[in-house]
Amino acid sequence: MSDADKFLYGDRSGINNPLAQADWASKKLVWVPSEKLGFEAGSLKEEKDEECVVELVDSGKKVKVNKDDIQKMNPPKFSKVEDMAELTCLNEASVLHNIKERYYSGLIYTYSGLFCVVVNPYKYLPIYTEEIVNMYKGKKRHEMPPHIYAITDNAYRSMMQDREDQSILCTGESGAGKTENTKKVIQYLAHVASSSKSKKDQGELEKQLLQANPILEAFGNAKTVKNDNSSRFGKFIRINFDVNGYIVGANIETCILVK
Repeated sequence: MSDADKFLYGDRSGINNPLAQADWASKKLVWVPSEKLGFEAGSLKEEKDEECVVELVDSGKKVKVNKDDIQKMNPPKFSKVEDMAELTCLNEASVLHNIKERYYSGLIYTYSGLFCVVVNPYKYLPIYTEEIVNMYKGKKRHEMPPHIYAITDNAYRSMMQDREDQSILCTGESGAGKTENTKKVIQYLAHVASSSKSKKDQGELEKQLLQANPILEAFGNAKTVKNDNSSRFGKFIRINFDVNGYIVGANIETCILVK
């Protein structure tokens, strides 16, 4: 397994473990609210009217929980699932657990239906090389592991096929990685839609597009509590393509200026 594969595919070898499956079924595993951890795994021991007794998996402590506060746990075969829309039990605890499990395995991208959820790894990962760009080119979404490149490729192919404008919205709180992911969107488009025939000699326009971002950051970024390099304004980046799908121009509009 290459270095990049580890951060794209991860290890899902435990999903067909019959022991884990039997454990989940026999213990009647559920999620219960926890002040420290958000949610904790527990084994359902007894149910009486509106109250249940749950034995916490980690500490063995028994707690009384309101029936409405208990959330169902997914069978082990859904461990680290790539698209959370596939989960049998779709609840807050299961969504958080899945994202956390994937994140701890080095997988920062997870789909949730049409959305792509990204958790900032706060370090550089080897999953943005030219080789990876080529891996995602023209592939259907389900054929590849979740990635910002898959979202971008999807938008580009839809634009070419339907001849309609497409938009990608990067949203999240300060330090989530909106600016970085926007750069990756531009990087991917600059590669797949370059008007330059030779990929080594990337078109001048595409180069300018990639180089414009750091200059804008120099003017409009500031250090905040959560982020050393926080964008203080929103950017609406419009990229124009010709009929053949080559980039012919771009303009950036700033909005939501933060004092």
